[in-house]
Amino acid sequence: MATSKMVMSSLTHLRPLTCAASASRIVSHPPDLINWVTREGGFVHRAVKIAQLGSNGLGLVAKQEIPMGSELIVLPHHIPLQFPSLDVNPHDSALLQLVHHVPEELWALKLGLKLLQERAKVGSYWWPYISNLPITYSVPIFFPGEDIKNLQYAPLLHQVNKRCRFLLEFEQEVKRALASLTPDKHPFGGLEVDAPSLGWAMSAVSSRAFRLHGNKDPNGTHVDIPMMLPLIDMCNHSFNPNAKIIQEQDSSSTKMQVKVVAKTTIKEDDPLLLCYGNLSNDLFLLDYGFVMHSNPYDYIELKYDGAFLDAASTAAGVSSPNFSTPAPWQEHILSQLNLAGEAPDLKVSLGGQEIIEGRLLAALRALRASDAETVQKHDLNTLKSLHAEAPLGVANDIAVFRTLIALCVIALGHFPTQIADDESLLKQGAPGSTELAIQFRMQKKSVIIDVVRDLSRRVKLLSSKETVTAEG
Repeated sequence: MATSKMVMSSLTHLRPLTCAASASRIVSHPPDLINWVTREGGFVHRAVKIAQLGSNGLGLVAKQEIPMGSELIVLPHHIPLQFPSLDVNPHDSALLQLVHHVPEELWALKLGLKLLQERAKVGSYWWPYISNLPITYSVPIFFPGEDIKNLQYAPLLHQVNKRCRFLLEFEQEVKRALASLTPDKHPFGGLEVDAPSLGWAMSAVSSRAFRLHGNKDPNGTHVDIPMMLPLIDMCNHSFNPNAKIIQEQDSSSTKMQVKVVAKTTIKEDDPLLLCYGNLSNDLFLLDYGFVMHSNPYDYIELKYDGAFLDAASTAAGVSSPNFSTPAPWQEHILSQLNLAGEAPDLKVSLGGQEIIEGRLLAALRALRASDAETVQKHDLNTLKSLHAEAPLGVANDIAVFRTLIALCVIALGHFPTQIADDESLLKQGAPGSTELAIQFRMQKKSVIIDVVRDLSRRVKLLSSKETVTAEG
């Protein structure tokens, strides 16, 4: 999808939804965000500053050592930007209608529409915050077409194309919904909103929002809703964070406030780090625009396919049990694992914390078993567990692991380039989106290689046990 400039209406007194492409933020010299937060009743630790963090852009850094347990940032209830659910005004009624057309999986665009409304509004309360937002984002929906191809990973390509198609279609939906509205009822003050502006808003929210407790539902339970947290959203990500978010009730009112507290002692010049979640690189790149190296939660997604498994079994030199033609009792187990039946979920994964997705492992163990009675002695949870040592026998697990190793080798061969080629391209230098695409596909290949190493080690251990047993 091209990042063309957004078209401005004839209402030239209104703030445009775009600015010069050369600016890294919405305006060249935005207001001081720390001063704004404190002026609006928030708190910022005196040792916290905004600084340039190399290629990661702007972030929060400690000017001096900060003790563990210190409050770093406190935002009162009125500072976070969230979508209104009460007290709907004429501007918001049209906005709510548009929000209803956004699927839940693209939740970031729902709040993104509110962000666009505030960006277009002259005198918006959140303008000091919005003006500090980046003008562009490094997420794949804004990659040139060649760099989308450079990702080389079908599941992510599908998601990127799906999002691009939706934004283009939703642009038309927005135009139809707003065509007859007068400026006083227009949620964007008469400004025209197109796919790039929608993409910008969705990316701003997906890369910066946090899901926190919102208003209570009729049952008195707090509902988790996305909120944009000014200043807090400048903390970078780490799986070993030195800070954490706490949400608590203000002692002086019934309103909630959001705090960032030092989880450890933070040394001078250290960045403030939060954990965005135990996410795969697919989500980090799609929603945040970066790739985590050696991500312990990254995995590859495959389609469960009997013919594909038959080919892998043959390549592994293991006698094929005809994965594509299971016996009726095996078909029943596949249905229990939701890998067969009327509406099966055929997406399976390798890597991450499980190494082998439990459903895939259980299926292969059952399909390699010679009789139903042996399999039925174990429950599905045992068959799904990699920690359950050879529940159907050492020979069964060895054959399963060898089949999976071959499956990995085949999957690795589907990438047009090898890791050595990727490393060479990175050394030559590449523009931002190209570099991100190469880093992403390298990490996917690394996941496959790590799985192969893990399974090869398991086969070696099992083979040694099998030998000892045979000798005994």
